[in-house]
Amino acid sequence: MFNDLKERIRERYFDFGFTKDQERAVLIVFAAFLAVGGIFFLLAQGSASSAASTKPLPAITFPATPTIAPIIVVDVSGKVVKPGVYKLPVGSRAIDALDAAGGAKSGVDVSDINLAHVLTDGEQIIVGAPKIVVASGKSKGKSKLANPTSTSPINVNTATSAQLDSLPGIGPVMAARIIAYRQKSGLFKVLTDLRKVPGMGASKFAEIQNLIRL
Repeated sequence: MFNDLKERIRERYFDFGFTKDQERAVLIVFAAFLAVGGIFFLLAQGSASSAASTKPLPAITFPATPTIAPIIVVDVSGKVVKPGVYKLPVGSRAIDALDAAGGAKSGVDVSDINLAHVLTDGEQIIVGAPKIVVASGKSKGKSKLANPTSTSPINVNTATSAQLDSLPGIGPVMAARIIAYRQKSGLFKVLTDLRKVPGMGASKFAEIQNLIRL
């Protein structure tokens, strides 16, 4: 191939009477020129491929995972428009549960419910529970009705201060302690947890044990 190229160059460019040495010199210069051109060509190709390889790939975006808010389940019963079990976001208050149940029926007094109370999972709210009336007698401060009874005990997790005060041996102070403990530590898991309330002795607990429930 090189010999063919040499002959072509001699036929086209060496008709000027060059000597052998001059012809050889021209061929060397021409070959060097071709070599330099080839090197520049290879370098240009390498630069192009390097630039293509360093081009950043497009960023891959993934759809954001939707966050699911934690919920609690509460039971709203009594004199409401739609009594039942409702799922509410954590941190909901008693007023939110009442609204979920359609609100109290017309004429129902809800003043005995702390509507700002923060709900806990599994809690029950009773709307329009019967009022506890203290029987008249000589010892007014200690008299209690026969209600509640062992067949209709009070729920210590939802009872109001007045309902707790109706229990024998439980006055307003102890009722307030029970509610304060319930709000701070959560619902009672077993009845004996009531013993953890300050001032709730064994004899007092035994006196009301059959009159309370969870």
